[in-house]
Amino acid sequence: MNAQTDIISLGCRLNAVESEAMRRHADKAGLRDAVVINSCAVTNEAVRATRQQIRKARRAQPNARVIVTGCAAQTNPDDFAAMPEVDAVIGNQEKLDFAQWQTLAESNNDTDATSVHVNDIMSVRETAGHLIDGYGDRARAFLQIQNGCDHRCTFCIIPYGRGNSRSVPVNVAVEHAQRLVASGHREIVLTGVDITSYGADLDGAPTLGTLVEAILTHVPELFRLRLSSIDGAEIDQKLFDLIARDMRIAPYLHLSLQAGDNLILKRMKRRHSREQAIELCHAIRRLRRDVAFGADIITGFPTEDDEMFQRSLNIVDEAGLQYLHVFPFSPREGTPAARMPQLPRPVIKERAGRLRDKGQSALHHFLDSLIGREEISVLESGGRARLGNFASVKLDPIKSPSPETQDGLANIRLTARDGDMLRGEIISPP
Repeated sequence: MNAQTDIISLGCRLNAVESEAMRRHADKAGLRDAVVINSCAVTNEAVRATRQQIRKARRAQPNARVIVTGCAAQTNPDDFAAMPEVDAVIGNQEKLDFAQWQTLAESNNDTDATSVHVNDIMSVRETAGHLIDGYGDRARAFLQIQNGCDHRCTFCIIPYGRGNSRSVPVNVAVEHAQRLVASGHREIVLTGVDITSYGADLDGAPTLGTLVEAILTHVPELFRLRLSSIDGAEIDQKLFDLIARDMRIAPYLHLSLQAGDNLILKRMKRRHSREQAIELCHAIRRLRRDVAFGADIITGFPTEDDEMFQRSLNIVDEAGLQYLHVFPFSPREGTPAARMPQLPRPVIKERAGRLRDKGQSALHHFLDSLIGREEISVLESGGRARLGNFASVKLDPIKSPSPETQDGLANIRLTARDGDMLRGEIISPP
């Protein structure tokens, strides 16, 4: 029997969702002996990693077809088509079209030319709700509610890979959530490119708060609803109120912060100030004491001086951030920031290291404060669990019963910190 399609997903959670949809399309179409690289373009390093993965895939499976898709393929299709290892390049919209996978399955690839199927992503006006019934035996599942972005941050290439913002209708998203819960998933993560812009393109312009309320109302069996990265400037009042009072919403918010200095934020074309970001964290924490915060922060953005960088360091404490995703600035061709005065790479690298150290210290302090508590957690594969505040827990294999007996949930006693994780033991079903 021919080998089935291998799909390698790089980058964001949205890619992970779409990889699952592609896997099902490819299997249904009967595509065999193929490796699909679902690429990322958020940084130059991500594009480099995509190229490395392509070459690695060709070495590992010399007789398989190598198909490249995702944001890097969408923004630079010709570059990937020119790679000798690549047999086909398909765009971000095409990768979710079953007919595209039928065509790939039916073609025998007996030509030396790389096939390229990448259309204008800006012409796409709708996004489909990919109704995936389940994600194997995982207790957590991702639900795509939105795609694309209408904003044009000066450092970001993603709108040109994903197109403009478009949303999944409320009723479709609710139906998807019902199917995921019926398949045994205890936690659903709402994901997209810019989920707080949700609904502006739909009739009646429902907000993200409207959608969250609908899911919580119509899927009462759902244990936990988690939000992926959000833009604090776009949180609507209904969403704010739900986060503060509904315990089924995970007490963790990951902010698309990007910098802690107002002038840098302005040059990035962000829509919030440092003061607004700090006050948002304080306001939510006043109403919900158990909430934790994460943030994306870029170091070494063009024109950033020592004082500006220090404000990014300071905001970790001032806002009370526990989880940092640190990105050394990487100029992306075609973006305004790539034309601004650039900082030396050693300076950027040094600042990224200092910010990562600051973030690790904040995380360790937070994890240490949790030791001794008992928490109901969602069980994951590999002997791990995930708390509502996003902390990851290694489970004691001797003292913890098999996850299969726990229905995806367990009451866990947190016993120690192990690096950037906690250790714990299951003490009872929830």
